[in-house]
Amino acid sequence: MKQMTAKEVEELLNQGKNLNIIDVREVKEVAAGKIPGAVNISLGLLEFRMHELDKSKEYTLVCHSGGRSAQASRYLESYGFNVINMVGGMLAWEGKME
Repeated sequence: MKQMTAKEVEELLNQGKNLNIIDVREVKEVAAGKIPGAVNISLGLLEFRMHELDKSKEYTLVCHSGGRSAQASRYLESYGFNVINMVGGMLAWEGKME
């Protein structure tokens, strides 16, 4: 499984890179703030919303501490998706939030 630190994700965004970020936290967690542009698909709904994702794109998965996003990464990888897990999750995020 590919991994990236919160700092690396922040640096790519600051360089203007267009990242496809999926926040797998619950709606109430995301309400407290998320990475700008991130799409919220909670872990429990991933299997039902997987059809919304494009296998030709790379997705960066985020959660609170990195556990659920790692689980989501393994799940999506098993279906042929190109994913990166953001290690440390939002606990490690120091960048802008919306």
